[in-house]
Amino acid sequence: MTTLPNTARPPSPTRPAAEVFAALADNVGLALRGKPEVVDLALMCLMAEGHLLIEDVPGVGKTSLVKAMARSIDCDFGRIQFTPDLLPTDVVGVSVWNRDDHTFEFRPGPVFAGLVLADEINRASPKTQSALLEAMAESQVTVDGTTYQLPSPFMVVATQNPVEHEGTYPLPESQMDRFLIRTAVGYPSPAAEMEILDGHSTSDPVGQLRPVATAAEVRAMAAEVRSVHAAPALRSYLTEVAAATRRHPQLTLGMSPRATLALLRAAKARAVVAGRSFVIPDDIHAMAGPVLDHRLICSPAAQMAGLHGSDIVADVLSAVAVPGTTS
Repeated sequence: MTTLPNTARPPSPTRPAAEVFAALADNVGLALRGKPEVVDLALMCLMAEGHLLIEDVPGVGKTSLVKAMARSIDCDFGRIQFTPDLLPTDVVGVSVWNRDDHTFEFRPGPVFAGLVLADEINRASPKTQSALLEAMAESQVTVDGTTYQLPSPFMVVATQNPVEHEGTYPLPESQMDRFLIRTAVGYPSPAAEMEILDGHSTSDPVGQLRPVATAAEVRAMAAEVRSVHAAPALRSYLTEVAAATRRHPQLTLGMSPRATLALLRAAKARAVVAGRSFVIPDDIHAMAGPVLDHRLICSPAAQMAGLHGSDIVADVLSAVAVPGTTS
């Protein structure tokens, strides 16, 4: 395996994870006004070493959120504007012949960054979309038989427009499953929109941001999340929730084992933000919607009834007994 510059290093002593999270949330919030829940979800996804899919209409701040996160962390930022003619080599890089030493030289693509914005990901062909699969699943890229390790932290934040479908390629289930969390930004409140107007009247709020956390602190946050304790009863509760989705009559596809692991990781991140070293059922309930909604497939009858994955998640959580309580 070939290692490129700016790769993973062991975490160094840093501030507590909750303190770093608060600093990042405050900084990003300066650029994305009135959306603290969205900012918190994005940062918890980062802590859990996951990838984020933002699905919303144009102009609500999807790109601003990602750029604000990138400017708040002292790490490399890569942007990929997905278009129908984009090639896989435009994403991962390409080997170029070096005439001086008569060898092929690998030139990394924009995916070799700590935070990668995959803008309008559903506009690229399935072949180009699949170029991200290995990177998102294993934090590495294989080109011409050589495997290159990606930097740490590494996070892909993809955006897509759910309204305009002409010229788009829906993400396959294998790609959707690589995203830890899917969320939407939504329209701001009138008060927040006034703040946006005031902030943009004199300068670009994103351009004014400065880093408030280092890459080492982000790695330390991730390590703290991995160390959070989940009691056996809670892990059993997770498996019962997963089993309930697999036999739910209104679902044709329930939770995979990867989805179960993803929900546990997200719950651990929420526990760290709350200052706890252990997971509680509230963590699972709070993160279940963003983690599972895009992984579940409703039956045709459920879709005709207007049900969504989030509705089924709520139904399952209400039906499965929480540890320490009676059904």
